[in-house]
Amino acid sequence: MDLTDIDAAAWAELETAAADPQSGFRYLNLCSVDAEMRPQARMVVLRAADRAARRLEFHTDIRSRKWPELSANPHVTVLGFSAESRLQLRLQGEVELHGPGSGAAEAAWDRLPARTRMTYAGGPPGDERAFETIDTAEPADEAEGKARFGLLIFRAGTLDWFQLRQQDNRRALFSYDEAGALSSCRWVNP
Repeated sequence: MDLTDIDAAAWAELETAAADPQSGFRYLNLCSVDAEMRPQARMVVLRAADRAARRLEFHTDIRSRKWPELSANPHVTVLGFSAESRLQLRLQGEVELHGPGSGAAEAAWDRLPARTRMTYAGGPPGDERAFETIDTAEPADEAEGKARFGLLIFRAGTLDWFQLRQQDNRRALFSYDEAGALSSCRWVNP
């Protein structure tokens, strides 16, 4: 396979994963650092992918710890592995935060199904929760969720593509310019 074909196939996988909950790349690891410079990693759901712009979209509750972490340091790594294809994709780049009321967050919110919107209407992420009271709790207000909804737009600067094989694992590195165009690619030792 040609390196440009590999790059195109990797981004096609990500675009497919954004629409397919069964895809191996639907759930990705978003890795950042906190205020004490400790690494933080969490699973996020891939909501959209744009190969031309080298962009991925994730959603979050702005009350989560990752929101201030990413505000302070937008440099992140996104890591995914598909067991079916035995393919690892590690992307590095920066994330843009779009908070409640921004045009981008409003548009993303409008695309969400009602059941997903309600996930943002509960208590703050990480707070203690009593499961015995879930059935008796007041119904959540969707407007409360909208006021807590944040959009993360990740722009990849590099892609580290790694294919596990029975013999002769393969690894390639790709770099992108500010517009998302492929600026360099090369094979490297796994």
